[in-house]
Amino acid sequence: MSRLSVFISNQAPADYYSAGTVLSINGQTAQIHLADPQNDLDQIKKAARSLDNSGVMQVELSGSWQIEQQWAFAQSFTTTTKQNHIKWCDDNNANELSHRYQAMIFTRNIINATPEDLSPEILANTCQDWLTSIDAKHITSKKWVGEALKEQGWMGIYHVGRGSTRPPVLIEIDYNPTGDNNAPISACLVGKGITFDSGGYSIKSSEGMLSMKCDMGGAATVTGALGLAILRGLKKRVKLFLCCAENLISGHAYKLGDVITYKNGTTVEVVNTDAEGRLVLADGLMAATETGAELIIDAATLTGAAMVALGEEYNAFFALDKALQQRVLDYSAQEFEPSWGLPLEKWHQNKCPSAFADTANSKAQKGGGGGGASNAAGFLSRFVNEAGKGWLHIDLAAAYNASGTVHMPIGATAQGIRTIARALLEE
Repeated sequence: MSRLSVFISNQAPADYYSAGTVLSINGQTAQIHLADPQNDLDQIKKAARSLDNSGVMQVELSGSWQIEQQWAFAQSFTTTTKQNHIKWCDDNNANELSHRYQAMIFTRNIINATPEDLSPEILANTCQDWLTSIDAKHITSKKWVGEALKEQGWMGIYHVGRGSTRPPVLIEIDYNPTGDNNAPISACLVGKGITFDSGGYSIKSSEGMLSMKCDMGGAATVTGALGLAILRGLKKRVKLFLCCAENLISGHAYKLGDVITYKNGTTVEVVNTDAEGRLVLADGLMAATETGAELIIDAATLTGAAMVALGEEYNAFFALDKALQQRVLDYSAQEFEPSWGLPLEKWHQNKCPSAFADTANSKAQKGGGGGGASNAAGFLSRFVNEAGKGWLHIDLAAAYNASGTVHMPIGATAQGIRTIARALLEE
């Protein structure tokens, strides 16, 4: 199949094109007209979506493109069914773009996978296998499955996942390029891996449940980020903790009013079985904290409240360590992945009170009430060090598009992998 050659042009299109046109096609050549150079990435994304919607299958980026222009085009042109159909410019950016694309495709494809094909164990194994394919020499892992979680005290993952016939899993993936088994762990990544979220007995509506295959987006994102960091030359030891479960209804599912006792002694009353992500992340954060790592980043499609606050274009950052939060916000800007800081203080730990436990897992009202995203982050802060030093929580509001937009195709975005990879390399 012949490729369409796509050029960047700083000239306006010919007179016979309507005002506002950013794309013109002549035979096997297309030009993206950047009428507003200050908004070039936005225009390029719209043009890429137009080409995809026109049925163009193969493109070659020709002429002079900056690296972020090429990447913006690739993000928007690549769909669930059309991948690896782009030939990069013949310049010195091809290697970095190839690494980004590899990580993006992995992240998007696993998030977009049907939940029937992606059980908690398959999710854990797929993430491990992909990282091993990048650097088999330095990847090891161990995992706890089903009843083994209960025996080891990982009670959040166990209780959320016990309603499914497919058992929950906590997997620890150790990337250790030093060759020294006693090498300190520089950073830990923790990902929410709910392979399908029915809401449990706090059941979602049919419309709300339709896209809940994406609720393992945190696990996919941190895995994609670690893979990208390795491809970029990461030399530090990093551990990845994926908290994997299906949140389903059955005679053995966890229930409203249950109290979960965690390894650190914290007791949690379940007032909403659809606030399950924070319950599984608590285990992963405790496991990460036990390593002594100076940097811990967790990522999760955690709250609808973050999407209400920021829409589907920005990820939300929360931290008690404000200096860390600002540094990673700077990384996100440098990596062209929009993010925004939302409030988190120590007192957010007490925003979901319980008469029967140290805390509830939410407020017993629709959507968790006002400030739901901050309250969820406050809950998580109970499971890291007392001051929250070195810990950042990312609520992935921009992880998934339930419908296509003028900028992005339907499905997973992989937004966040570049920011987290940058933090692993820089911190």
